[in-house]
Amino acid sequence: MKKFIIVLLFFAFAKAVTAQQDPQYSQYMYNPIVVNPAYAGNRGVASIVGLHRSQWVGLDGAPRTQTLSFHTPISDSRVGLGLSVVNDELGPSDETYFAADFSYTIPVSYNGNLSLGLKGGAHLLSVDFSRLNAREVDDALLENNIDNRLSPTVGVGAYYHTDRFYLGLSTPNLLRTEHFDEENSASTAYLAEERIHYFATAGYVFDLNDNIKFKPTTLVKAVAGAPLQVDVTANFLFNERLTLGAAYRWSAAVTGLVGFQVSDSMLIGFAYDRETTELGNTVYNDGSYELFIRFELFDRYDKLITPRFF
Repeated sequence: MKKFIIVLLFFAFAKAVTAQQDPQYSQYMYNPIVVNPAYAGNRGVASIVGLHRSQWVGLDGAPRTQTLSFHTPISDSRVGLGLSVVNDELGPSDETYFAADFSYTIPVSYNGNLSLGLKGGAHLLSVDFSRLNAREVDDALLENNIDNRLSPTVGVGAYYHTDRFYLGLSTPNLLRTEHFDEENSASTAYLAEERIHYFATAGYVFDLNDNIKFKPTTLVKAVAGAPLQVDVTANFLFNERLTLGAAYRWSAAVTGLVGFQVSDSMLIGFAYDRETTELGNTVYNDGSYELFIRFELFDRYDKLITPRFF
């Protein structure tokens, strides 16, 4: 049964018809630079974020994602720069994304800024077909592995923000890359295709009282050939230290979130997803787990006069 599930997971990726390909995050609000280059430098300080996600724990070949990003404003300018690396494993496939980000911020009102961003990088794809339990042993598409196949990536984004509100629109890769079988490159059959993903994010901070803040956020992801994905999250920040929250991914999962500001420089967080689909009812699926840590460099004066809720 587990091997059969591996095959299903892989072909959901390989045909690129009904599956969303970009990695999925429940704590998207803490690391938006992965999908939106316009966010680079917008925290006003150098920021490093690491995240690990294990999805559908218990299923052989289930997705596992690791991300590492760094971004910073450039002193005395409106420019922000960033770097990010994403590794995404799914069944027999292993994908790695490398990207550099550039943003330029324009003041558009008394306390509102609009940032425009560019993302450029590369994508490496490897597929080891020997890890599959193929039903058709002589399938020509499964005879030759894919080893670190390189393709370029180019993305754009916009990010409007105030002290309390943000709205972002982006696509991390505008290029549609088809990975063809080497022996049948003259045909139109392909193993995988990179589809364009569109992201919209938004959030706001409400003061419930002197010690509690309410931080609702949302993420909408659209890609051709897949259902629209909508995440709605409600976080409560207590004494600017402890965050407790819950999220709902439309027709997919419910999530519990917790975060803790260990120090002025360090934030850690944890999320647990439970599928609301039939996949969540299988005995092999123990849910999805996500852990992140953010470390920032700033001086105390800057921290006191410029609170950053996103």
